[in-house]
Amino acid sequence: MDRETFACATKFFRDYSGPTRGAACQPHNHVDYIEKPETFTYADFFKDYLIPNDPCVFSAKFTEGWASRRKWVTPDGKPNLDYLLRTFGEAVVPVANCDVKEYNCNPKEHLKLKEYISYWKEHIKKSYRSARGCLYLKDWHLQRTFPDQEVYTTPIYFSSDWLNEYWEAIAVDDYRFVYMGPKGSWTPFHADVFRSYSWSANICGKKKWLVFPPGQEEFLKDHHGHLPFDITAPDLKNGSLYPRYAQSSPPVEIIQEAGEIVFIPSGWHHQVYNLEDTISINHNWVNGCNVAIMWSFLQDELAAVQREIKEWKESMEDWHLQCQVLMKSYTGIDYKEFYNFLKIIAENRIFVLEHHHSEDDASKRSSRAALSSLGMLHAVFDLKRTAKVLASLNANEEFKKLKPEALSPCPQALLHRLKAAIDTALL
Repeated sequence: MDRETFACATKFFRDYSGPTRGAACQPHNHVDYIEKPETFTYADFFKDYLIPNDPCVFSAKFTEGWASRRKWVTPDGKPNLDYLLRTFGEAVVPVANCDVKEYNCNPKEHLKLKEYISYWKEHIKKSYRSARGCLYLKDWHLQRTFPDQEVYTTPIYFSSDWLNEYWEAIAVDDYRFVYMGPKGSWTPFHADVFRSYSWSANICGKKKWLVFPPGQEEFLKDHHGHLPFDITAPDLKNGSLYPRYAQSSPPVEIIQEAGEIVFIPSGWHHQVYNLEDTISINHNWVNGCNVAIMWSFLQDELAAVQREIKEWKESMEDWHLQCQVLMKSYTGIDYKEFYNFLKIIAENRIFVLEHHHSEDDASKRSSRAALSSLGMLHAVFDLKRTAKVLASLNANEEFKKLKPEALSPCPQALLHRLKAAIDTALL
């Protein structure tokens, strides 16, 4: 991060009071297309898309060096199913049935990749009318399962990735996925986990995205307050079922070609179709620009859980703890883990600032090496944003009920250390 970008980000977030929906509800008529890697810098992306939370599309030139674009694709641009079968055939993968709706999602099963590829070939032969329906391989943690495979390189623009940095540090999970599906497979209407950013690169094939700016989803809820499963369903035009639908704006439509990368900002709901047999690589990620949005989302999720079980508040022992348990089961994280998330992000950046001239092995760890490559000012920016959200968390009444003073270090001590590191770095 250069000084101009640091100054721009500091000014913006100094006046930032949290995610707002007024301006974001304005219709977007187009999405910027980024053509040339050699003329588009990290600073450009940070200032023009991360800070304003706007989508964009990167041309296929940004992925032309990826091994997957050579090895996973046939000369005529189709998925190289035989290569995938030879290389990953025994891997167990999650597969969704796009033709079935259960509890507002597509039910999943786990198959070996060789079974899924056998189905896919049969589905193509039968003109995409297999008796098994339209099956979509989704959310496959390929990088975690095959860490030594040469597949792709994360573009520099998406390298400030707190989610995967955290889950890599605790060796539990990651948010790096491969999707593979036939023509006609699709993903229902949703916003991404924790209201994170996402980037999605087509290795081959073509997708259609229907994308809505934050706030538009409020007009798409039914009379019970539930979001639709399929944003194109005729029922949405029924005013008695969807009373505010007429106030909504049309979605932003993106056609994504082979090799292109789509950047979806925080809180943008979307629905996605594979117009051809398609393989894509997707990351969900959070950084200093949207961590406050993540925190706001978690507060909303806890409030929803509390409303759901409010009738047991007086009779249930440790009701507030049960709310945290339910929240974690729904969202994948609770307030204590969110604190641990902020702690690890902060400690990594403090380490980088304190050892930026060091050549020891600890400073060369992958996550810390990536941080160093973004520059010391980026680490300072990250710490400033972490401190802001941590202060809000520490002041939160629901967090106070969890006895945060027993955490190690306690939030107040971590805040003090954060502010000292920032002050020292800016001397």
